[in-house]
Amino acid sequence: MEKVRFGKTGLMVSRVALGGIPIMRVSKAEAVKLVQEAIGLGINFIDTAHVYADSEEKIGEGIKGIRREDLIIASKSPADDKKQFNENLDLSLKRLGVDYIDIYQLHNVGSETRRDAVLAPGGAYEGLQEAVKAGKVRFPAFSSHSLPVALELMKSDKFAVVQFPFNYIDRQAEKEAIPLAQKLDMGFIAMKPMGGGLLNNAGISFRYLLQYDSIVPDPGIESIEEIREIVGIVEKKQPLTAEDKKEIEKLCAEFGPSWCHRCDYCQPCPQGIAISAVLCTKSSSKRFSPERARAMIGPAVEKAKTCLECGDCMTRCPYHLEIPRLLKENIAHWDSLA
Repeated sequence: MEKVRFGKTGLMVSRVALGGIPIMRVSKAEAVKLVQEAIGLGINFIDTAHVYADSEEKIGEGIKGIRREDLIIASKSPADDKKQFNENLDLSLKRLGVDYIDIYQLHNVGSETRRDAVLAPGGAYEGLQEAVKAGKVRFPAFSSHSLPVALELMKSDKFAVVQFPFNYIDRQAEKEAIPLAQKLDMGFIAMKPMGGGLLNNAGISFRYLLQYDSIVPDPGIESIEEIREIVGIVEKKQPLTAEDKKEIEKLCAEFGPSWCHRCDYCQPCPQGIAISAVLCTKSSSKRFSPERARAMIGPAVEKAKTCLECGDCMTRCPYHLEIPRLLKENIAHWDSLA
């Protein structure tokens, strides 16, 4: 697979990365086979996080026997302070079975409060700096869902890599973040290249993203069939067709501006409501058969009718969605289909 220079890191990374969230859902044996298949197909860039359950451990098993210098490994810490950061990093190293991590990110710095916490004296960034000096981390990075915070951190000259959502529906990064990353020579990881699983046409998704030479899409993969399909699309290098562009316009109109990114940072809900499943009701009901939609969505919508409108979810949503209102809209839409 084609390798591209990853900004000021100078790392040569595969044109697409392997995202480590979905392998939480498969067995260790399946995860190991998936990681090894991805590497065999030419992917050398693997991204995971401390909080992705057993993802780091499964990846660690999958890379055993692979020359460390042939891999680019990225992970993340959710810590605010240096002490917790150091504990997270040491556990990440142990789980992955490596002596260093190439790109270690402060995970989801999505608010001014969190930004201030990680950058304060004794904060997580201080731990990250020390980890770089100690050789445990090669390049400092962060991930975010907030464009204003991300832009500010990018301009701070403290980081070499940024990870931010980008796909043909969620284009926040297109006008400012991606050009700024190019100007600053930062590596840019395109989080949620398929909308967190909401976009089901891999061909359109990756043909769209491959227009941008300076970014590396980071799809979450849970099957060998998925990674083979994506690698095939990436290697074919086919531009967007007229039909692709029409489909993109149609889906953008369908999703509108207030769409759920399925990051689930709004959880846990005190009522046990599967918020992201319900907020995707309008789209899912159009894309699936009535029988499949009822099985997938029906129970979640019924549970959503117990919403207390407490607002806890809204305080955690990185996209500041008015979740109680959107729940009501999707419930009404679902009921209208009955």
